[in-house]
Amino acid sequence: MRVLLLAAALLALACSHGATASDPSLLQDFCVADKMSQVRVNGLPCKDAKEVVVEDFFFSGLHVAGNTTNKQGAVVTPVNVAQIGGLNTLGISLVRIDYAPSGLNPPHTHPRSTEILTVIEGCLEVGFVTSNPENKLFTKVLNKGDVFVFPKGLVHYQFNNGATNVVAVAALSSQNPGVITVANAVFGAQPSIPDDIIAKAFQVEKSTVDSIQAQF
Repeated sequence: MRVLLLAAALLALACSHGATASDPSLLQDFCVADKMSQVRVNGLPCKDAKEVVVEDFFFSGLHVAGNTTNKQGAVVTPVNVAQIGGLNTLGISLVRIDYAPSGLNPPHTHPRSTEILTVIEGCLEVGFVTSNPENKLFTKVLNKGDVFVFPKGLVHYQFNNGATNVVAVAALSSQNPGVITVANAVFGAQPSIPDDIIAKAFQVEKSTVDSIQAQF
């Protein structure tokens, strides 16, 4: 229940941004996504209002812990327009993030969204980096109930440097915020970015780049 209450509070905060949300403003009460439509638009086409049901505005499962058995020791459970069709055109979504001890949500960016995160259980190190040329790091250790904002488009991360599991919930100012994980984009692109380009950008030997790319 506490998780749901905090999630509702975060959603309310994000909704307060209204006119400054990343997504276009809606022109009717709602535009439930028609996921079966073959029409391609910026977003998703609307389902016929006569076919809309209450389940189009509902999701169950955020109380379930995600499986953190992976290389990073963290997992994101999204609640966006793919899970709730009623979020279409509303400019908001939600995620639950689980972190095992030493778990990391690696440096990434949301190209279409600001993020506001609160820690539900545990202690979490967070940070974001400003754009060039300053590239200034803002970092803080969050405790249970603390809230932190990651500005739209900036590279950010979360790290569980403790010995117990951590749970966080975050609201994002887009129905489909997108995510670009820096390491995956640079070293895991398909087809691969040529190793000599990455080597020059990072000022390392090509053999080092090849070794890192092999991990992706």
